[in-house]
Amino acid sequence: MDDQGSSPVNIDDVNLDPSYQKILESQVHTENYKASYLKLYTFATKKDWLIMFIGLIFSGLTGVTTPLLTVLFGKMIDYFTQHSSQKINSVEFTSEVNSTTLKFVYLGITTFFATYFYMAAWVYTGERIARQIRERYLRAILRQNIAYFDKIGAGEITTRITSDTHLVQDGISEKFAMAFQYFVQFIASFFIAFFKSWKMTLVICCLIPLVVITSGVINKLSSLYSKRTSDFYSQSGSIAEEAFSTIRTVAAFGAQKKLSKLYDYHLKDAKAEGKKKSIVNAFWYGSTLIIDGELTPGGVVNVFFAVIIGALSLGNIAPDIQSFSFATGASSKIFEAIHRVPSIDTESEEGEKVELKGHIQLKNISFIYPSRPTVQTLNNVTLDIEPGSTVALVGSSGSGKSTIVSLILRFYDPVAGEVQLDGYDIKSLNLKSLRRQISLVSQEPVLFNTTIAENVSHGLIGSKYENLSKDKKWELIENACKMANAHDFIMKLPEKYETMVGERGFLLSGGQKQRIAIARAIIKDPMILLLDEATSALDTQSEGIVQDALDKASKNRTTIVIAHRLSTIRNATKIIVMNQGSIMEIGNHGELMEKKGAYYNLVEAQQIQSVKESKHSSMTPPEDRDILLKQDIIPEEDQKLGRIVTNLSVSSAILSKRKADLEAGIKHDYEYTTWELIKKVGKINRPEIPLIILGYIAAIVCGSVYPTFAIIFSHIIESLSKPPDQIKHDATFWALMFLVIAVVILIGQTIQGVAFGYSGENLTERIRSLSFTSLLRQDIEFFDEERNSVGILTSSLSLDATRVNGLAGITFGTILQVVTTVIMGFIIGLAVGWKLTLACAVCIPLLIGSGAIRMKMLNGFQEKTKRAYEESAQIACEGAGNIRTVASLTREKDLWNIYHRLLDEPMKQGHNNAFYASVSFAFAQSVIFLANGLGFWYGSRLFRDGEYSINKMFTVFFAIIFGSMSAGRAFQFIPDIMKAKQSAASIISLIERNPMIDTWSKSGKKLENVQGLIEFKDVHFRYPTRPHIQVLQGLDLKVKPGQFAALVGPSGCGKSTTIGLTERFYQVTSGSVTIDGIDISTININNLRENIALVSQEPSLFDMTIKENIIFGCRPEQNPTQEDIERVCREANIYDFISQLPEGFDTQVGGKGTQLSGGQKQRIAIARALIRNPKILLLDEATSALDSQSEKVVQDALDQASKGRTTISIAHRLSTIQNADIIFVIKDGKVREQGTHQELLAQNGIYYLM
Repeated sequence: MDDQGSSPVNIDDVNLDPSYQKILESQVHTENYKASYLKLYTFATKKDWLIMFIGLIFSGLTGVTTPLLTVLFGKMIDYFTQHSSQKINSVEFTSEVNSTTLKFVYLGITTFFATYFYMAAWVYTGERIARQIRERYLRAILRQNIAYFDKIGAGEITTRITSDTHLVQDGISEKFAMAFQYFVQFIASFFIAFFKSWKMTLVICCLIPLVVITSGVINKLSSLYSKRTSDFYSQSGSIAEEAFSTIRTVAAFGAQKKLSKLYDYHLKDAKAEGKKKSIVNAFWYGSTLIIDGELTPGGVVNVFFAVIIGALSLGNIAPDIQSFSFATGASSKIFEAIHRVPSIDTESEEGEKVELKGHIQLKNISFIYPSRPTVQTLNNVTLDIEPGSTVALVGSSGSGKSTIVSLILRFYDPVAGEVQLDGYDIKSLNLKSLRRQISLVSQEPVLFNTTIAENVSHGLIGSKYENLSKDKKWELIENACKMANAHDFIMKLPEKYETMVGERGFLLSGGQKQRIAIARAIIKDPMILLLDEATSALDTQSEGIVQDALDKASKNRTTIVIAHRLSTIRNATKIIVMNQGSIMEIGNHGELMEKKGAYYNLVEAQQIQSVKESKHSSMTPPEDRDILLKQDIIPEEDQKLGRIVTNLSVSSAILSKRKADLEAGIKHDYEYTTWELIKKVGKINRPEIPLIILGYIAAIVCGSVYPTFAIIFSHIIESLSKPPDQIKHDATFWALMFLVIAVVILIGQTIQGVAFGYSGENLTERIRSLSFTSLLRQDIEFFDEERNSVGILTSSLSLDATRVNGLAGITFGTILQVVTTVIMGFIIGLAVGWKLTLACAVCIPLLIGSGAIRMKMLNGFQEKTKRAYEESAQIACEGAGNIRTVASLTREKDLWNIYHRLLDEPMKQGHNNAFYASVSFAFAQSVIFLANGLGFWYGSRLFRDGEYSINKMFTVFFAIIFGSMSAGRAFQFIPDIMKAKQSAASIISLIERNPMIDTWSKSGKKLENVQGLIEFKDVHFRYPTRPHIQVLQGLDLKVKPGQFAALVGPSGCGKSTTIGLTERFYQVTSGSVTIDGIDISTININNLRENIALVSQEPSLFDMTIKENIIFGCRPEQNPTQEDIERVCREANIYDFISQLPEGFDTQVGGKGTQLSGGQKQRIAIARALIRNPKILLLDEATSALDSQSEKVVQDALDQASKGRTTISIAHRLSTIQNADIIFVIKDGKVREQGTHQELLAQNGIYYLM
């Protein structure tokens, strides 16, 4: 497989009519959005601005308190030097020190309240603005036209709405207020410095422009690289979403390694951009420190301190600027989508709102898909469909039938001609009003992860019945389900209509899903009904009844039916035969049969044994058929469903579940200490150990600077009390010492930034890769769990990997630096003077205590918030991944409302974080002032009594105080650490999870010379997520080597479960499944699946080329040639279609194969299975999506392919399995009848009546 795939053809690169090109470009064009930091606040309300403004006032006040501290320092030092030179006596000295100590206390109290208010304000507004961005992004995404989604996948959208919005929130919350605090601190410090010694300060100021210019350049580069990194991660997110949503296909073909390789390819691009980002940020941080460090020596203590505080302020801004850069880069694509106004706009109120009668006219329609500009799908099609008529579209796969349905729903605009409804150009009609009068049942029905009743009620959105009472709605729901032949099986479920259907309806069989979708379509009594293979997934018995219901539902409304089974459209008012985008024939069944043209040939192709089937069906009395249906169409698999939901609202179901989880404390299956997580993350980062050690050494060196600075500074203060000539000599020497310190900091910070930046990017890439690989390793049971939905997994994969850097990288380096400062300061303090050390060190336990409290608070808040955000992300992923269904149902606002309500919990937790966790942070910032006051007060006593010299006193004082100030700075990293701990726990628990059915396992027998003897011996089975329901109840069947075996029975009887157990997607509850007499549970899982190929009812293709999708089916050791690929395509009757495409085998199929028709997808899926050359072939309705001509050819190919291998086929069309060697009739999880077609007919039993 080519890791890069092929890029989609650009519209500008295709030679098209200018008018065509303009229409196509209008559907896909997106203006490049120029992101800037200030634009992140676009959605702030007046209330937000007011709160932020007040917060900034308090932030500025906090910024002023530290420079004022330097004034008090200056005064204190004056008192000490004056007392040392005996200019003031002990009484005056004590009095002045006491008075100034009180001012330290006042500054501490002011700092506490100011810090609390600004932190609370900005955390609060950050949560509010981020919520607005999330909501507006989802709203904008759901608003977009379908062509937009042909370019991007649901995984990319999920990544944007989770990972990228978190980066934005991080950049607009308290970090801005903290940066503003440091900025004010910088300004105030230099103001004081100017005031005290303007000459020296002018020398310092000449370098400020250089700092600002450097900052601006670095910030721009960092933002650029952040945007590129975000784009690459979003692409990998789309791969992940596709993999998780088609996990059974991935598992069946053993494609985990192939997808991991493709995923890693995109991660490497992201890592490269991230490394560039780390280099520029390291340069910025180091350069600011060297510029400031060179100029810190001064002769006046007050100015000196002010300059030091100002210099440190610039250094402290650096990590926040990094957050701003990340936020700006991440916002680019988000705001690009928000500001995009689609050419087909679901939110537009423009256009006429008319009550349609259903007269549809296509006038000279030509159409090209914007994502495939080289292929003209419709060519000058003219069609007139009268109101109330039933028109059938027939023809080979890809002839343009589904395209016509898409144009009537206005999913796209034609490049030429007009689509008219009741004489109105469809473009002149209001889009929502149009779609609300049309119902669509697609070939691959999409249900949403909510109750059956809620799924059916989605059809009422925007209709005249939308605002009926709950009882009236319930009556409509039941009636619709009865018409769709769904009511009986629903009532047999434990929770009946309130049964959850699972993600994409995976808890229902294909036929059950289709019936629910039909009920959803007919519930609102639409004027236009579009049926795109609406009965393709139903068994023969169900199809007859549902078809009768659809025939009734079609009365008095315009109905367009796309059907491959021509028996379902014989009574159509008009039948339109299409071929390669053009209309070949029009007429009713009788007229077209008389012509003996294309339609006649289609009908003849489908007449395999139809006379016999009709004869046998006609022999069944209607009353017997009804009894049979009541008894047999109650599927056993239906009973496997069952979750208690107390009303029709999916949002309330999710919200009530989440509330219960939160109240229970959300107990997870992993419990790791922080140290355990650090060690485990360290193992993942092991290849970078030399780089990390280098970074740690640099961090330790930088951390040792400040205690060293205390020694130098105490000597400076001591020298101030000496004679002037000696002061000058000492000042020169100590200035050189400061220069040495500055150079050390430059080198240390640069090494630290680059080392941790590189190792951090490698860690992020490796964790993403490991997480994705570990997820693909999991068994199907894992993906069946509600908490492991596609949206949640895609969201976690994106967010957790990014956050884990908080336990490594620059954050851990900074913490190590701070710890070194504290320990070194404490050691120096104890060595020089233990009494003052212990007195000053009293603040350290207070800092640690407040930090621990804050960590505990944040851990609780973020654990609850993470789950809530994952659930909301699932809604976004589900909506974007099924956008055609969402658009046809006009569910955009409904989904947004659910998403809006799901964000209430994170908002609540964010507010709790703002109001409670800010207290401990404010205390940590203010306790430094109190520690300074205490240190000066107690030190003055020791100095006054002659116990300490001035040098000894200030060495101890500054060693401890600088350590305490560094510890306080470390507390700003606590939120990042807690997020990192939580994400690391999730990732490590995933990586260490060993599934029962493990694709990484090397153990187990390896099959050689497989014959293909398959036996189910007394198999009982319960789905792991529904252990109270028995699905298979003693299933016994035997398929001999080389036999073609068919499984038949009503929808949901357990046929697909049998296929799943053959693939060993699950472990049987009891009994055994054997191949060649060997229990498959003892066979190596990869070896087992290498000998099997699966073609599912709903084919899953990946967003890559046709060739890559076919190669996807190869076994690991296979290296197919182009001839091999072409051969299997001919066998699957898809070669001619592919060869006619401009890009041929390199044509992109789009996300989930959306650029192909259902039949084309199915044939590529068959080719994918055949290239595997399997010993066992599993066909789950493999030809259900094919037209009559293709079906016959493909069925012949499958019959041919079946020779020499064992084949198990599930089929609802009995005509496709009449030549089977053995047919098993399954009911209630058991084989009720078995034999050949003729033998079963002779029994006059269940099969006879089918």
